[in-house]
Amino acid sequence: MAKIALFGANGTIGSRVLREALDRGHQVTAVVRDLAKLTETHPNLTVTTGDVLDPRSVTAAAQGQDVVVSAVGGGDGPGHLATIEPAAKSLVAGVRAAGADAPRLIAVGGAGSLRTPDGKQVWDAEGLPEFLLQIMHAHGDALDFYRTVTDVRWTNLSPAGLIEPGERTGAYRTALEDLVADANGKSRISTEDYAVALVDEIEKPQHIGERFTVGY
Repeated sequence: MAKIALFGANGTIGSRVLREALDRGHQVTAVVRDLAKLTETHPNLTVTTGDVLDPRSVTAAAQGQDVVVSAVGGGDGPGHLATIEPAAKSLVAGVRAAGADAPRLIAVGGAGSLRTPDGKQVWDAEGLPEFLLQIMHAHGDALDFYRTVTDVRWTNLSPAGLIEPGERTGAYRTALEDLVADANGKSRISTEDYAVALVDEIEKPQHIGERFTVGY
C-alpha cells in the first residue's frame, strides 16, 4: 500500500487516478482548493486544502507520503493553461523541501512533444486549434524543466494523442518519446486506462527521471 498525495483530484484525469488508487487499496490524500468540490468518500481517502502553485503547500502535502501525483493540466479550460509550467516548478520545489525522505513526484504530461512516425512532433500537425497548441507547448515547457531536475525523483506521463473517458480494460502499451498508435495509426487511451498505467508506475517504478507515454 502506498501513501499518495494527489493534486487535481477533481479533474477528468485526477478523478480516475483517485478511483484507481483507492480501488487498489492505496491511501490517498486529495489536495484541493475547495473541499466542497470533492464529494468522493472512502475509508482510505483524506481530503485537505492546498495549492499546487505554492511550494510550501506542496511540502506540507508531501510530508509522510510515498508519492506526490499532480493531475493538474490545461485541459479544463483557459483559466488552467497558465498553471502547467508554474505548477511543475512549484511541485519540484515543494517536494525538494520535504528533505531526505521526500516522496517521488509523478506528473500528468502532454502528448504534443511526442514523435510521430514521420519524425515530427504531434504539435507540428496542421490544423490544430491555437488553444490546444498552447496547452501542448505549456506541457512541453514543463517537461523541459523536469529534465533539468536531478535531485527529485520525478516521472512525467504523457497520454496518447487522444485521451477521453471510456472503458477500463487494464491494457495499454508504453513508449518513451514516440507516440503509441495502433495498426491504423490511431493514438488513443481512455482516462481509466491512463490511470491504470499511472498507478502501475506507483506500484512498480520503471520511469524515474524520465517521461514515458501510454496508448493502445
